[in-house]
Amino acid sequence: MEELNQHSAKEISKESRSSFYYAFNLLPSDKRDAMNTVYAFCRKTDDIVDDEFSSNDVKYEKLRRWRIELEKGLKGHSDFTLLNKLSNIISNFDIPLEPFFELIKGMEMDLQQNRYDRIEDLVQYCYRAASTVGLMCVEIFGYKNKSAREYAINLGIAMQLTNIMRDVKKDAQNGRIYLPKEDIRKFNYSENEIFNGTYNDNFVSLMDYEGERAEKYFCDADKSLKFEDKATMFAARAMQHIYHRLLLRLKERQYDVYSNDINVTKPEKLFIALGVWSKYSLIY
Repeated sequence: MEELNQHSAKEISKESRSSFYYAFNLLPSDKRDAMNTVYAFCRKTDDIVDDEFSSNDVKYEKLRRWRIELEKGLKGHSDFTLLNKLSNIISNFDIPLEPFFELIKGMEMDLQQNRYDRIEDLVQYCYRAASTVGLMCVEIFGYKNKSAREYAINLGIAMQLTNIMRDVKKDAQNGRIYLPKEDIRKFNYSENEIFNGTYNDNFVSLMDYEGERAEKYFCDADKSLKFEDKATMFAARAMQHIYHRLLLRLKERQYDVYSNDINVTKPEKLFIALGVWSKYSLIY
């Protein structure tokens, strides 16, 4: 965690080269700076759990310290420049505090369990791991209708479910299976087959089922966003289109994530972001 003070929020965002970077790089400077700061916080919170060289006990302790530093940062007294700056962003854009602490709870869930029995359990994880980020971001983007928060929640779940589908192989290699046990049983597939990378018709049916669920959340997100809020939400809309493109690509490749690295390329992300920005720039 000590290296945080050696990297600016902008550098953390740029180094990640994630979909987020391409989506919000076209925002006005004040909002772009705020997004870089929020993203850096989210990225570093996630990195604590993803540290492959630390035990779970060490990760728990790091998360505990991170939460304490966040609380100190809200008063401007954190040892980490990032968290003190985050406090200013939270104040300037009137961002609710709950999503920041819920995100940390989501990372704790990753340490507490590596299986999910039911879809309801997984959706709670998706909310904490992804929807919380959306709830932070929409306050920076700005909106007129409270339904924009529902948009953020639904989009976060849709995106996280899409990530889970793409990362089945990688997660299994790390001993994790996010696909609900009830769904795996429903399609006569098994955890052992996931660990062995068994690609068959049952797996395709299972993944198609999960894809339909993700698609529903994308549709629910669309229904939640009023037309008059679409212009200020262009960065979120870009993220939506990038992840929806990924979902469609998974389906096109018949969900063969065991043999293929299925992704949206960097040029595609940039093209999508520019396309969405140009669509809404005239009314932004």
